[in-house]
Amino acid sequence: MDDETAEIELLEQNLNKTRQISQRMTSILSSFDTRLVKLEKSILPLYNSTQVLTRRANNIESALQKIDEIASYHEGVAAEEALILRGPQPNQLSAYTEVLERMNVSVAFNSTDSRDKARLVESGAKKLIQLYTKLVAEGSSGVPPGGSEFTSVPFPASLMTTLRPLVTFLRTLPLPATHPSHPAAAGIQSALKDAQKGYGDMRGAWVRKCLETFGKRVVDRAETIDGVAAGKEVGKWTENMLAVADEEYNLLLELAPLATPAAISTTYATLISPLTNLFTSTLGSLGSLIKRNLNKNTFLALSAYSSLTSLQPRWNEIMSRRADRKENELKEGLHSIRASCLRSFPEFLADIRMAGLGKGGELGTGIADFTISTVQYLERMPAVQDAAASALLTLGDGNWKMGEGTQIGKTKTTEVDEQTVLEHFTYDVVNATVASLLALSRMNKRPAFGAIFLLNNISYLRTQLLVRPRTDIPSILSRPSQELLNSNFRTAKAGYFDANFSPLLQTLIDEKDKGKSAVKEKFTRFFDLLDEVTERHSMARVLQDDPEGRATVADEAVKLVVPSLQRFIQRNLGKEFSKNPQKYIKMSPEDVESLIKGFYSGGSSSGAPTVPAPEKLTNTLLQQAGWGW
Repeated sequence: MDDETAEIELLEQNLNKTRQISQRMTSILSSFDTRLVKLEKSILPLYNSTQVLTRRANNIESALQKIDEIASYHEGVAAEEALILRGPQPNQLSAYTEVLERMNVSVAFNSTDSRDKARLVESGAKKLIQLYTKLVAEGSSGVPPGGSEFTSVPFPASLMTTLRPLVTFLRTLPLPATHPSHPAAAGIQSALKDAQKGYGDMRGAWVRKCLETFGKRVVDRAETIDGVAAGKEVGKWTENMLAVADEEYNLLLELAPLATPAAISTTYATLISPLTNLFTSTLGSLGSLIKRNLNKNTFLALSAYSSLTSLQPRWNEIMSRRADRKENELKEGLHSIRASCLRSFPEFLADIRMAGLGKGGELGTGIADFTISTVQYLERMPAVQDAAASALLTLGDGNWKMGEGTQIGKTKTTEVDEQTVLEHFTYDVVNATVASLLALSRMNKRPAFGAIFLLNNISYLRTQLLVRPRTDIPSILSRPSQELLNSNFRTAKAGYFDANFSPLLQTLIDEKDKGKSAVKEKFTRFFDLLDEVTERHSMARVLQDDPEGRATVADEAVKLVVPSLQRFIQRNLGKEFSKNPQKYIKMSPEDVESLIKGFYSGGSSSGAPTVPAPEKLTNTLLQQAGWGW
């Protein structure tokens, strides 16, 4: 208990000491608080004065900074204004466009001097547009390409390097549609429209200049080269025009400052206007050439019609739809050419029939001009088969036989296809040619010459069209046409043998009067007639340019005459009709055979038949013999 009491007393002493210490600390802190209050009262006026001075210093600094900015701004505006008014300089296009872009942004944010800046933006934009027009003019000038083959001239790559960034910036300029409140938008749009129209005019004039020379060349050559080839050249030239127009359209899409669909269509229509005018005038010249001599230029018309018809879909796309045009110059030109094609068929048949009436001049026994023309006509037909068949189908099956009592328009085109109507036409051509040849052969007063004429012409016709055609003629000849040629060839050959060798055979026929004088008369008559045949064949050559045909006719003539002569000699030699038989039997059968084969020797040795050259001496002798028309 005593220990515990002692501890309690010790604790109470410590507690009293702690209380005394706390009181002293409280007294000290109270004194610090009083002093701090006095210090705050002393410092506060000084602090307030210092804050006012700091604010004044900041205001002065801000004012000075603003003054420097305004001075610098006015100096920059003056420099930029001078740069814009001077215009874009070489190799400084990016700097020029950056200045314009900054001014344009300033105008867009309605700065205090926005109207002045808008005028500068408009002025700078117009100077850039002038540069654009200048570069386009440089790329659309020079000497057009020459030579026999057309080659397009691409826009110079050196100019494209400058034009591409320039066009990109021009497309960002303010326009009424995108910046309705911009003061310069209307003026800039007007300048861009004028520049784009100028682009169309310049590029159109340039591409016309490039194509015009070749268009004139096509027209000039059409009178001197083969019609089929000339028609293909017309198609090739038109194809080149479409290719150039397509290239120009793609270039326009890249270089047009106003890239809206409506603006592109309008500019493209302006650009291709010189091309369509050139095409119309060139096709008009070809049409006049065709109409001036339709017989000569029939295949020019057919070939051109075929070549141009295949280009109609491309023309519709490139020259009409893209330019939003209703005009279609190619379609109109095709109508004109097709009208000439439709006229050519009945006129060609009429010329063949007219040839069969005779012209009163020398004819000879060679190949008639209209026979050669018919062969040449049919030889060219496969090259323009599609165009010819289409035109004939439009004309109507059989409607080409005008003047022959045919009821025009009675046959429906749906009843036949193109191949059939073409075969019908070629049949009528062959039939009319054969009929005219038959009529001419009958006009001669001496049928033997007429028979040679008919055989030569029918054989030439058959050889060139069926036996050894130089083109794919059999594909357009129907079976009736082929049978017509074969049957008339057989008839012509039989007529030739009948007119030239039947009189010889008739003299060798045994008669009731078998006296010596009759036998002598027969031998005399036979060799006299043989002399006439020999003389006739020395004047009129048979199948001159057909070695195989001549050999066949020679064998048949020998088989026709020589065996009959041998039998007649054998029957009468034993009867001693004369003391000197050699006086009447002037030639042995072997000699007669050699003589007859000699009728068919000579001629062209080349494998390909050629048109016989006129023989003036032969024609003169034939005329004296009464052969003329």
